Formats: sequence, structure tokens, C-alpha cells
Amino acid sequence: MHNSLHNTTTISYMGCTAQAFFFYFFMSAEFSLLTIMCYDRYVAICKPLHYGTLLGSRACAHMAAAAWATGFLYSLLHTASTFSLPLCQGNALGQFFCEIPHILKLSCSHSGYRRELGLIGVSACLIFGCFVFIVFSYVQIFRAVLRIPSQQGRHKVFSMCLPHLAVLSLFISTGVFSNIKTPSISSPSLDLALSVLYSVSGGSWTEDVEDGGKLAE
Repeated sequence: MHNSLHNTTTISYMGCTAQAFFFYFFMSAEFSLLTIMCYDRYVAICKPLHYGTLLGSRACAHMAAAAWATGFLYSLLHTASTFSLPLCQGNALGQFFCEIPHILKLSCSHSGYRRELGLIGVSACLIFGCFVFIVFSYVQIFRAVLRIPSQQGRHKVFSMCLPHLAVLSLFISTGVFSNIKTPSISSPSLDLALSVLYSVSGGSWTEDVEDGGKLAE
């Protein structure tokens, strides 16, 4: 936003480091929180009698703290690994923000490059595991909802769950593809389009939803 307002395309090295750190920190923490939100909805709909036991205030506080701690550790590992690499391919990024895959293209350290790619691969596997858990939870939710006799009740749950699942699918598919696609299918326009899609879809996750306790009612 600052660069757009001032018509500049430059950023300091420390500014780029901070931008990358906070971008991946908030994205990973948000994804963890949304996985927890999915579990909250699953318990509220499929196991409403156990909601108070499984998701009490202490359990919610612990899960939220774990989500933020995971985001911090994830971002710290990626940022430290990436910005410790020597850059010998210039300093021009073909992107509108400091994205780690584009920074890696400027590196001349093959061992460090492979190390960071390994971290990205592990991250992709963890994200995929969370996505499988989310899909499984929503399948159970939809099966439970279809047994609800009230059409208004079914419509209420579907209207809350489907947009969330659609945005989440868009974020995961574009984000993972942007980070693990092969160089043969890479292009500046494709990279830009994918980054816009997953950064915007990630930001659109903030939504006003009823908590699980109200949904269980």
C-alpha cells in the first residue's frame, strides 16, 4: 500500500525481511485458527452434548495459543532460512511483495535453496493434512445437517459452511501450487495472479460467524 501511494517499487532489506515474516506468520496462524474453527463447528453439530467438555474456555485458550505459537515458529524458520542465503542474482523481485519463492530465485546457495524447499515441502504436507481434516469434518457436518428436519436449520448451517470451505479451498490450492510448481510452467503473469488470489483469499477469511455454542443451539 505504501509503495502504491508513493509510486515506488523499492523496499529495504530489513523491510523485506519483516514483510515476509509477518505475512507468513499471519497466514499460518490464520490457517491454524480456521482448522480449530472447523473442529469447533464439528463438535457443535455432531457432538453437541460434549461441547462444553471438549471445548471449554481453557481448551479454547490453549488451542488459540498453540495456533499463534505455531505461526510464529513456522514464519521464523522460513524467514531465517531464506534470508540467511547469499543473494547473487541481483535484487529485483518479480512480485508485488517479498514472497519467499521469488527471493530463493536470487540465491546462489544450492544447499540452502534445497533446505528451504524441503521446509516448503513439509509445510505443504502439513497444510494438506489440515485440509483433509477440514474436509472430513465438513462431510460429517453435512451428513448430520441432512438429518435435521427443519429446512431453515439446514439452510443456516450450509450458508455458513460452504463459503468458508470455498475460500479455504481457493487459498490452499493457489498457495500450494504457487510454491511447488515446476519452473517449466512458471511465468511472471502466472506467479502474480496466483499470489493475488491466495493473498486476497487469505485476507477474506475474517468473517462474522456465530460461535459453536450458538450453532449447537
